[in-house]
Amino acid sequence: MQNIFDSHAHYDDPRFDEDRDTLLSSMASHGVRAIMNVGNTTHANLAGIELAKKYPFVYCSIGIHPDQSAEIAAQNSREYLDVIAQQLSYEKAMALGEIGLDYYYDDDAPRDIQKKIFEEQLALAKDLDVPVIIHNRDAHQDTLDLLKKYRPKGIMHCFSGSAEVAKEVLRLGMYIGFTGVITFKNARRAVEAAAEIPLDRLLVETDCPYMAPEPFRGKRCDSTMLTRMIEKLAEIKGVNPQQFADQTFQNACEVYRISSLMK
Repeated sequence: MQNIFDSHAHYDDPRFDEDRDTLLSSMASHGVRAIMNVGNTTHANLAGIELAKKYPFVYCSIGIHPDQSAEIAAQNSREYLDVIAQQLSYEKAMALGEIGLDYYYDDDAPRDIQKKIFEEQLALAKDLDVPVIIHNRDAHQDTLDLLKKYRPKGIMHCFSGSAEVAKEVLRLGMYIGFTGVITFKNARRAVEAAAEIPLDRLLVETDCPYMAPEPFRGKRCDSTMLTRMIEKLAEIKGVNPQQFADQTFQNACEVYRISSLMK
């Protein structure tokens, strides 16, 4: 399989420290043509830029994940937004993210603080006219409310909602990304949602080193495993796997506005 775009990865993660260069250098031989390394902390944002500088096929995004929102809010300053804006001026920084809400753990950042940092970044994305990458975990309604307020272009990544939530996201004009979870035996809701999403609004992603597909579940994930997700999603949509890879590659180029890779 060829022409694969991993629309969401974290190759700055320490779990790649021992073999990062070897692994990334092998991607072309696995049909992986482009990777979006997604920023989610102040450190990861910088590391992603360095990866994008080193590898021609790696792009990056810049953002503050809800897990870091309490730390950012404690600084009592909007300077972090100026830093994000400056980093987004780099020619291969293509999106603001990942940003959003995560209500899975009650002892993480308070919800009001998460919403504050999320909203500030949505406003910045609107000002800069850049797409966003949205993290939403157990926070569907609050996430949708803020997306409806700002109506950004972008992606709902690692989709975990119902078919009904997917339809609301689509009505906002956004794309939807699926990880290796789509291959799990208990992924009924994800399969039902994917069935309702048009081909031209779907993306494939690893979220590596997390979310490895079957039969690698529980292991470190990487972009060479994307064929598993592509095959499963192509089956759901009733298309040829290579056709699905080609379509999702084009979709990623469009949402990230990477005109140099478009056909």
